[in-house]
Amino acid sequence: LDSLDIRRLLRRLLGRPADVELLVDNIHVLGGADEVRSLGSLIPVSLLCIGAGGALGPEAPLVTTTGTLGSWVGRRSRLGRDDRRIVSIAGMAAGFTVLFGAPLGSAIFALEILHRRGLEYYEAILPSVFGALCGYGVYTAATGLGLEPIFDFPTSVPLTVADLGWGVAAGVGGAAVAVAFTYLCAGLRLACKPVPEAVRPVLGGLALVVLALVSPFALTNGEAQITALATSHVAVATLLGAAAVKLVASAVSLITGWKGGFIIPLFFVGFCLARAAAGHTPGGDEWILAAGLMAACNVGVTKTPIGSTLVVTEMAGMGVLPPTLIAAVVSMALTSSVGLIDTQRRRLDGSSSEEETDG
Repeated sequence: LDSLDIRRLLRRLLGRPADVELLVDNIHVLGGADEVRSLGSLIPVSLLCIGAGGALGPEAPLVTTTGTLGSWVGRRSRLGRDDRRIVSIAGMAAGFTVLFGAPLGSAIFALEILHRRGLEYYEAILPSVFGALCGYGVYTAATGLGLEPIFDFPTSVPLTVADLGWGVAAGVGGAAVAVAFTYLCAGLRLACKPVPEAVRPVLGGLALVVLALVSPFALTNGEAQITALATSHVAVATLLGAAAVKLVASAVSLITGWKGGFIIPLFFVGFCLARAAAGHTPGGDEWILAAGLMAACNVGVTKTPIGSTLVVTEMAGMGVLPPTLIAAVVSMALTSSVGLIDTQRRRLDGSSSEEETDG
């Protein structure tokens, strides 16, 4: 409850925090964020959410911050809209890399998340890679962790033809999770409409307390929990419960106004489902299935099939690109009509009219 009081005080003093949806919209329309003052609220509010054990991760606030700073650099350098957009995307790529430690995947992820059907600002690919590599340099220097993958997954067995089929299955499962998360968020948003905005974080905090009493996996974004579960023997019921409670906790935190990202929580849900399925996938390897489900759960929400595939496999240090990519593409196809980030759209330039935009 103390954290709730601090959050309300921060918002009262510093104003409404920025978010990824607004940044995505501004990158399309203005070429980047139009101001940096909102970071003064976003940074402390998101740190409070993460530090207090909230179910959301640091990826959204971090990327919003680095993308906004990139926009600021572009404005100070008097760049035009198109060039400012490129610098903003490079800033987002750097932020993703600092968190994921996956430069190539992060560069593509920053480009894909702006759209629902593929990567359209192709001119920003190399600047995005450059921004990601700069972020990777900062990440390795600041953490001292070297070039080791973030997740400590056991080495997988050699790929077989059956793994391609399990990639399809992972895509279907991940799509189901993404649809459930999207509609859960939509339902909670409708339920919270009559509730005053200032009261919603209090309700969200109380809901997290109740969920944490059901399962401790309701708390934190799940990154450290993935590593712990990867080296532990856990009952299937516990894994399924952890996945369910993390999904609900993330949706509750997101809709009640707490600032953070849902990418890592979705990774966690996919990981738990794969571990729960271990022993029930004849001819398949549970770690290959885990990578596929982690990517597919996220792709169904963020529409980033290539970026998610690369990020998961780089974070896990696993050579399982084919089935993971299959899982991501299947999930993308099955969830093409479902979206949570309303401001995703097609590029705006002389060759595309306003009527052609998505959302």
